[in-house]
Amino acid sequence: MSIRYTTKIDGETLFVTASGSDESIEDVEGYALGVIEACLRSGATRVLCDETGIEYRLGTVDTYEAGKFLASHVPRAVRIAIVCNPAFVADARFFENVVVNRGLILRMFTDPESAGRWLMESGWH
Repeated sequence: MSIRYTTKIDGETLFVTASGSDESIEDVEGYALGVIEACLRSGATRVLCDETGIEYRLGTVDTYEAGKFLASHVPRAVRIAIVCNPAFVADARFFENVVVNRGLILRMFTDPESAGRWLMESGWH
């Protein structure tokens, strides 16, 4: 089962709800490109992804490559909060480190309320 997702725009925030599993690096890249395209179409500067319905299955090397891919494709003006299933928080933190070390403004959360507060912090539109 690959990653399935829906998007909704509210002001300058793109809300993404995703489910399934990341069976391959290609699944993750396809999902990322779809979200990036939706973000560009809508002009969103903030993205809140609810990935609590995704089972992270990628190994360490593919997670690293997925992070590099995302960091090289997301516009720098975009702030991203991802809410993950707590069972996968170790993989999520590693992914966060990979993208943040490459200049992307992204944080992983296990709590949707914390993710929303961080996303809306002052200084961001």
